[in-house]
Amino acid sequence: MTSITLKNLRQWKLEGKKFASLTAYDYSFARLFAEQDIPVLLVGDSLGMTIQGHDSTVPVTVDDMVYHTRHVRQGAPNVLLLTDLPFMSYPTLEQAGHNAARVMQAGANMVKIEGGAWLAETIRHLTERAVPVCGHLGLTPQSVNIFGGYQVQGKTEEQAEQLLNDALTLEAAGMQLLVLECVPISLAKRITEALSIPVIGIGAGADTDGQILVMQDVIGITSGYVPKFAKNFLTETGSIALAVAQYQRQVQDGTFPELAHSFKG
Repeated sequence: MTSITLKNLRQWKLEGKKFASLTAYDYSFARLFAEQDIPVLLVGDSLGMTIQGHDSTVPVTVDDMVYHTRHVRQGAPNVLLLTDLPFMSYPTLEQAGHNAARVMQAGANMVKIEGGAWLAETIRHLTERAVPVCGHLGLTPQSVNIFGGYQVQGKTEEQAEQLLNDALTLEAAGMQLLVLECVPISLAKRITEALSIPVIGIGAGADTDGQILVMQDVIGITSGYVPKFAKNFLTETGSIALAVAQYQRQVQDGTFPELAHSFKG
């Protein structure tokens, strides 16, 4: 795989070419995903649940993210690598800059932060200092204690307008990529069409520019609650490599996600 950049993702959006993304947390899986030509990997703070066994992402630290980013980068040197800035690691501009520098120096190509229009100044601050930013709207897991659980966002017209306005505000501030999580299909389509930057969906229907899943959901080793948007591709294929390739194909041809993995509002 040749090195993937934001320029590739922007071109794919213009061409209507869908792309698949996965979370990754270690060298071995990152290497396998790269061998299957997955272009975008995310070192997600979801590792708090999938790797560490917590019930939310809140306990995850910047040290955790640096550690896992370093090893994912070793396994997948040519992917576009995103890393989450975890809970309360960017409350001030100074902290955002310091912690973004740490994960970028560990191998990330861009950082991902959760939140709405209030993050515009943070995004502007980071991009002016050569740190590309991916936003995250909809269900933002770091805010689970505000939401009162993991619930679909943007179901009312007022909420939908707020999310659309947040997306436009953050793009104007310099956001170069957006993850939309657990929002109705129609809203995800509106936001994707309104933005010039690529939009990656998870539980947001098939009209976004790309898709992302937690790797454990793709290979069916999620314990406990399995989210509606998850699909075990291993049952169809019999090997992890083939499961990842099948996920990639179904995203590209638009057969995943189906309505069964999405929310109508």
